[in-house]
Amino acid sequence: MSHTRNAAIAVVGIDIGKNSFHVVGLDQRGAIVLRQKWSRSQVEARFANMPPCLIGMEACVGAHHLSRKLKALGHDARLMPAKYVRPYLKGQKNDFRDAEAIAEAVQRPTMKFVATKTADQLDLQALHRVRERLVSQRTGIINQIRAFLLERGVAVRQGLRFLRAGLAQILATRTDVLSPRMVHLIEDLAGDWRRLDERIEGLSADIETLVQHDPACQRLMTVPGVGPIISSAMVAAIGRGEVFSKGRDFGAWLGLVPKQTSTGDRTILGRISKRGNRYLRVLFVQAAWVVLIRPKNWERYGLKPWIEAAKKRLHRNVLAIALANKLARIAWSVLAHGRNFEARKIDEAAAQSA
Repeated sequence: MSHTRNAAIAVVGIDIGKNSFHVVGLDQRGAIVLRQKWSRSQVEARFANMPPCLIGMEACVGAHHLSRKLKALGHDARLMPAKYVRPYLKGQKNDFRDAEAIAEAVQRPTMKFVATKTADQLDLQALHRVRERLVSQRTGIINQIRAFLLERGVAVRQGLRFLRAGLAQILATRTDVLSPRMVHLIEDLAGDWRRLDERIEGLSADIETLVQHDPACQRLMTVPGVGPIISSAMVAAIGRGEVFSKGRDFGAWLGLVPKQTSTGDRTILGRISKRGNRYLRVLFVQAAWVVLIRPKNWERYGLKPWIEAAKKRLHRNVLAIALANKLARIAWSVLAHGRNFEARKIDEAAAQSA
C-alpha cells in the first residue's frame, strides 16, 4: 500500500480471527479503499505506518489487547458488541463483509461501545472465569453424588453443608444398600470435591487480596450485599463504569429489566431480558437474596420503606430481581462518582418518590 492510499483512509473495520485479520478501509465518502487479509504479525506494523483513523472491532477474544495497541499508535480504536454490528451486514456472510459491516457500524453516532479493558481488568476477569468453572464442576460432582445415593434410597437434606457433614457417616453405615464398588466410587468423587474446594478457596483468597488494594472495590463493598466477589467482578467487567451514562443503563445491560414489546399504544412488559453479563447478573440476584433474608439490616441500609412497600405488591422472586436491579444501580453510582454508599441518600430518594 502506498502512503497516498493510506492517507485516504478515514475508517477501518477489522474482522479478528485466530491467525488472520480481514481489514476493510473506507475513505471520507464511505467508499472502500482498502480490502486486505493480514496475518496477526503484520497488523501492528501496518497500522504504525497509517495516519490516525477510526478503527472498529467486535468485542471478542483478543480485541481488548489489540485495541490498547492501536490506541498507543494514535488511532481511535472502538469495540462494539457483535449483535449490534449484525444489522449492517449486507449480502452473504464472509470475513470481508463482516469487516465492512464493522466499518459501517463504528461510524454510527448512536452505536453502543464496549470500554477497552486494561491488562489488570483482564487478569481479574480470568480469575473469576476460572473460579466460576470450578464452582460449576463442584456443583456437578455434588449432584452426581446425591443422584447415586438417591438411586439406592438414601436421601440427603438439600444444601451443600448437609451432604458434606453426613457423607462419611452414610458411606460407613449404609453398606446394606451401597455396594463396595459404589462406596469406592463415591469416595473418589468426594476426593475430587475436596480438591475443587481447595482450588476455589485459593482463587477466592487471590481475589480478596486484589480487592484489598483496589479503592473502587472497597467503595463497592459499602453497598448492601456486595462483597469481594461481586465488587471485583464488577470492576473487571466495567472498570469505572464510564461506558454507562446512568445506573439505569447498567441495570438494563445486566438484563435485570423487563423485556419490552411495545406497538402503537400497547406496552407489554414480560420477564427480565437476561441480556449482557450473565455472571454479574447472577451475583447481583444472590446479593439481593442476602439482603432480603436479613430484615434487621434493612433499616441500617435505608432500604426498609422500599422493600416493605414492594413486598405488598410483588412475589418474593420478583422482589429479589427488583432489589437486584436497585443494588446494581446503586453500585454503578458508587463506582462512577467515586464515593461510598450512604443510606441517607436512599432515605431521601424514598421520601421523594412516596
